[in-house]
Amino acid sequence: MNPKSYLSLDTELKSEKRDTTLLRYFADLCEKENYLEGQSYALDQIGAKYRNISKFKLAVDLHEKALELAEEANNTELKVRALNMLGVVYRRTDAIKTALDYNQKALELAEEVENPSHHIKRNINVSLNCIGNLYQTLEQYDLAIIQFKRALKFEEELGNKLGLAINYQNIGNCLELKDDLEGAMENYRKSLVYNEEINSDYGKIICKNSLAQIYLKQDMPYAALVLLEPLLEPSRTIGDYFITPLVFINTGWAHTELGNYDKAQNFIIEGLEMAQTHNIPSNILYAYQKLSDFEETRGNYKVAYEYYKKADEYDEEISSATNFRYMNDIIVRYEADKKNNQISVLAKENEIVRLRLRKNQTTLLVSALIVGLISSILYILYRQYQSKNEKRVLTLEQSMLRSQMNPHFLFNSLNSIKLYIINNEQKNAVHYLNKFSKLIRKILEASSVKEITLAEELETVELYMNIENIRFSNEIDFKISVDKSINPDSIKVPSLALQPFLENSLWHGLSPKEGEKIIHLNVKKKNQSHVSIEIVDNGVGRGVAQTNKENRVLKRKSVGIRITKERLANFSKDYQNSFEVDLVDLFDENGTPRGTKVILDIPTV
Repeated sequence: MNPKSYLSLDTELKSEKRDTTLLRYFADLCEKENYLEGQSYALDQIGAKYRNISKFKLAVDLHEKALELAEEANNTELKVRALNMLGVVYRRTDAIKTALDYNQKALELAEEVENPSHHIKRNINVSLNCIGNLYQTLEQYDLAIIQFKRALKFEEELGNKLGLAINYQNIGNCLELKDDLEGAMENYRKSLVYNEEINSDYGKIICKNSLAQIYLKQDMPYAALVLLEPLLEPSRTIGDYFITPLVFINTGWAHTELGNYDKAQNFIIEGLEMAQTHNIPSNILYAYQKLSDFEETRGNYKVAYEYYKKADEYDEEISSATNFRYMNDIIVRYEADKKNNQISVLAKENEIVRLRLRKNQTTLLVSALIVGLISSILYILYRQYQSKNEKRVLTLEQSMLRSQMNPHFLFNSLNSIKLYIINNEQKNAVHYLNKFSKLIRKILEASSVKEITLAEELETVELYMNIENIRFSNEIDFKISVDKSINPDSIKVPSLALQPFLENSLWHGLSPKEGEKIIHLNVKKKNQSHVSIEIVDNGVGRGVAQTNKENRVLKRKSVGIRITKERLANFSKDYQNSFEVDLVDLFDENGTPRGTKVILDIPTV
């Protein structure tokens, strides 16, 4: 039959292509019959098997021979496949420059095909994936994610679960390198689901190792070991010494965190020896980094420094200036060619427009007038919108000031201080009068600015709670805790943003409650872009509070929290990330309400 297409060959040999001995036999038969396509297919499949057991030199020789035969047969499908496979092998050995050459050739060749077959489309995705890995090497993670997402879209159209698993894994890698650990974990888990569906042992090992690495970065070494220890022997059995050293090194990292130093050292050194044996520089670098961390943890700073220097040497070797210059030149050249093509198209379009305008000068004049009129209208509308927005912000600030300075609070606070005076408790009267005057001054000062530091905001709410606590006979246990990793003087928040939530906890949660009354304010670092502020009380809960509110004869409409949310929304417009406000009802083991938690996620970037 001598089929020519990759699909025909792959369909006929699907059940046999894992058997390298049988493929060798098939390749020899094809050589005798001068069946070039069959011989190229067989050698390419054998090369992929050698790559997966880290015999990279043999893999390169086989893929190069497969490429030579495909070129002799003038078979585009097999040429694209062999070029991409060579790119993958060279990327595994950190030969980025050579890998890029092969993947670029594969992509250019595949995109020239007018009606691409399923196999050609699949290899376009492989090329996109490799270019994504290139951007990742250049630490251009957002650009890399764009390439991987493009490949994901095509893989979904082709229904290729292996491709979906690979691209979700790659997106996870980029997010992990960006310190978005939650996003990375979500993509690793998606990849694991697809690998389990296709029952890929190799893919499952990669995903579980990546998930374990996230757990280690989140200071969860026990969870990491649960994933890593069952992978040790299977990773050896598979024989891919690109991933196996990483499994051993990460296992050593986990034992380092748990203080099992003998085990930790053995695992990391075994991973290093594997990486050295199979000449995988990136894994050697990773092993030296973890050995340096290991020795530093043990207090052996001189040895740690020696390992650090070795890691630095390998880092320079991998990231040599030549490779980076070459890759940057390729990217710049590709972008320049793309822009030149766009400029050429625009020039032709401009020529057509110019000829048309010559024939009808009136059209140009009318068009200019229309454009000018529309621009004027848009500018007027924009100014109106800007004016309304500024007015709205001013109204919000005034509303917030009225909310903070409401007569009930002022009257009750002064009444409480007056009680101390009547009872001849002069020290308490002076103490709380000082606090009251300081609070009023801070409220007036804060009302004139859009934002203040978190430290100033915390000082203001502490004064407010001290004053309110008088009315509760100092029964309220109010505490503020700030994570050591947070510098409240460097974080900006809207002025007077927290008081409405504390007031809500006081008068709706704790006021109707008998017994111990607690409000804790906790400031934590949620991630690189957000700080989380939690206000936790042990009040009656929102359900009971709502019932109490409905049973009151005099109903007072509370607008403080609504105004604060609007101010937070306006505040977050100056940042890349948005704010979030979440109200969580707390229950005990019996389902009885035991308070409320307010969570404010304030953007810092």
